[in-house]
Amino acid sequence: MQAVLKRAKSYFKKPKVILLLVFLLVLTSLFWFCLPSPLFKSPTSYVIDDDQGQLLGASIATDGQWRFPYNDSVPAKFKQCIIAFEDKRFEHHPGFDALAFGRAIRQNLRSSKVTSGGSTLTMQVIRLATKHKRNIWYKMLEIFMAMRLELTYNKAQILALYSSNAPFGTNVIGLDAASWRYFGRSPDKLSWGETAAMAVLPNSPSLVHPGKNRAILLKKRNLLLNRLHKQGIIDSATCALAELEPVPDRPMPLPQLAPHLLQRFKNDHQARPLGDTRIETSIKSSLQEQVNDILEQHHQVLKANDINNIAAIVLDVETGATLAYAGNISHREDPQMESDVDVIDAPRSPGSTLKPLLYASMLHGGLILPNSLLPDVPTLIAGYHPENFDLGYDGAVPASRALSRSLNVPAVKMLQQFKYERFYDFLHKAGITTLTKPADHYGLSLILGGGENTLWELSGAYADMARVLNHYNKYNGQYDPADFHSPVYTVPQETKPVLEKSGLLDAASIYYTFQAMEEVMRPGEEMLWQQFSSTQRVAWKTGTSFGFRDGWAIGITPKYVVGVWVGNTDGEGRPGLTGINTAAPALFEIFRLLPVSRDWFDMPTGEMVKINVCHQSGYRAGQYCEDVDEMLVPKSGLKAPVCPYHQLIHLSADGKYQVNGNCESPDKILNKKWFVLPPSMEYYYKARNYQYHVLPPFRDGCTQAENNNAMEVIYPKDGAKIYVPLEADGSRGRMICNAAHRLPGMKIFWHLDDQYVGETQDFHQMALNPPPGKHILTLVDGNGNTINIGFEILSKDR
Repeated sequence: MQAVLKRAKSYFKKPKVILLLVFLLVLTSLFWFCLPSPLFKSPTSYVIDDDQGQLLGASIATDGQWRFPYNDSVPAKFKQCIIAFEDKRFEHHPGFDALAFGRAIRQNLRSSKVTSGGSTLTMQVIRLATKHKRNIWYKMLEIFMAMRLELTYNKAQILALYSSNAPFGTNVIGLDAASWRYFGRSPDKLSWGETAAMAVLPNSPSLVHPGKNRAILLKKRNLLLNRLHKQGIIDSATCALAELEPVPDRPMPLPQLAPHLLQRFKNDHQARPLGDTRIETSIKSSLQEQVNDILEQHHQVLKANDINNIAAIVLDVETGATLAYAGNISHREDPQMESDVDVIDAPRSPGSTLKPLLYASMLHGGLILPNSLLPDVPTLIAGYHPENFDLGYDGAVPASRALSRSLNVPAVKMLQQFKYERFYDFLHKAGITTLTKPADHYGLSLILGGGENTLWELSGAYADMARVLNHYNKYNGQYDPADFHSPVYTVPQETKPVLEKSGLLDAASIYYTFQAMEEVMRPGEEMLWQQFSSTQRVAWKTGTSFGFRDGWAIGITPKYVVGVWVGNTDGEGRPGLTGINTAAPALFEIFRLLPVSRDWFDMPTGEMVKINVCHQSGYRAGQYCEDVDEMLVPKSGLKAPVCPYHQLIHLSADGKYQVNGNCESPDKILNKKWFVLPPSMEYYYKARNYQYHVLPPFRDGCTQAENNNAMEVIYPKDGAKIYVPLEADGSRGRMICNAAHRLPGMKIFWHLDDQYVGETQDFHQMALNPPPGKHILTLVDGNGNTINIGFEILSKDR
């Protein structure tokens, strides 16, 4: 044994043996590392499919080719056709078919020219990957690399590589792209005749060209069909019918059902290139087509008013998945339409669509109850003067009705109480990313559209709220922070919830918000809205941006959220461009496409408490509230304020006058509980609420020290800065001042800078013409009560 080892050791020391071993090692290394990595580097098309895997749209690759990403699934028909036509021993050879190669050599020698290459499908994959020249040296190299390929990839993978990268004529690469370009269908839905045509094309891809070589392609296709028949793959009837099918004539346009979603996916992938350039989305094709049709119909009407653009999105509440994504109309032939702009992802002024989020936040924070009265009077806050859409005032309005009517002044009052900095932080936590400037930049105007939002994020925020409410009972009264997440357009993955005792918003506050949104006032066409509401319960909110530039409508049911935007992408405003007139009709038409259900959100009673609520004010009932309702409110309502508007007043025995101990014997004083609003609120409120009773006047001879709040200036507010425009003749116009007094018939004496300017009675309004500068307005009533407020008239220069 030792002698054998000694002889072997001396043998391997010979130079020729060493050289041979080195050569074999180099050859083995070359063989193992000869394949390029990755195998194919050519850019691919961006492709999106619907939730069933059907093509929604695709874009051409950067090199000008229609080349879909690698598809590991090859239809059985194509597999049988391509093997029968190109490589009948494909399943058995190691990448190189010696019999086919020898036959090719004989044929080429016999005809004195190259008539057959003898390449296997594996070798063709190598040629497609390396783009080698076609000569004997590169043929040997292809054999070498093909055998190496067979060691790493199985036969199904090699066939998939071929199918995904073979040329199919013009600028079409791969079976998937070719099938859609030539037949308008996916490869698995092609007939035998169509599949056979696909199989012969890579052999001579120039055959598919408009008006050229149709007969040659037809002949090759039919020869393959006959071969399939002889091999017993298809029967004679199938073969005969397939031969009658026409061959492709010219490329067809690919589906473009969701072009803006395709562009969004393209942008997202380029920003974060994860995975290949084809995805299966959550879009439902039939719904997408119907939404596109609805938007086109409304566009035809809206463009008569030079309103050119409209967008819509449909979300599934449970998952946040996008079911329809129509970022705009599709009118690329008309550049003025700017239909390429994806408005779903474009920051726009949201108008009033944030009001429900503030209402829910106020309930969650215990600052109001669902029907707490809010002031609705002329308001000036640090120079900001909000106005309602109809320029009118209610004096006081329940919070739920202020939301349903989308009143601006109560919303600003709520934000002032809630603090805009706090609301700004809440919006960020709710997934709003478009507010990129500090909170002070937006201020109180944030609630009226002073910032910018996207239809994507805003619709997603409402889906989040609905999801939290749906999950409340499912999670036994707990909350999953992950319920607040951005919408997705891919098929979502299920995740296990991580439950907590509290959430960003509690379920009860969300429930009452949706209740208020379901009772939205529908101006005009009342019967139409009632007819709709009888078939589908929808909580919805509209919004109109300043200058009539954007019209919004967002609707929520337990299963779906629909968002619609209408306007011009260039920001041009148009008369009548309001959410109620332009976006809401499209919103409800889209809801009619969705499964009809009268189901509504379950009341989250576990998140509620039953308390006594003042019927007139909507606040927690105080000691002087006589008309009390027992109602369920969010638990946070336990810390809501007690009714501030009921007080105990002292009346004469006949109840006609107010009295006090200075003018009436205590045993003759009638004590009564009374609902009393501040004078400015009362001024507007009593005109709209006939049941409101003003306080009786004081009886003559009774002091009114207790009545020091009987008078209030409505306009201007203390500290106001006012610009009075010039009239047509160049003279400065007049400012109209308003005041309210609780006592009917009381006179008010008006003074400007200590100069008497006039008196009013019952209707307290005075026109003044002060010069630029600072001024003091003094009001004195008949009882000697006095109010002083300061204001400044701005010059034209300022």
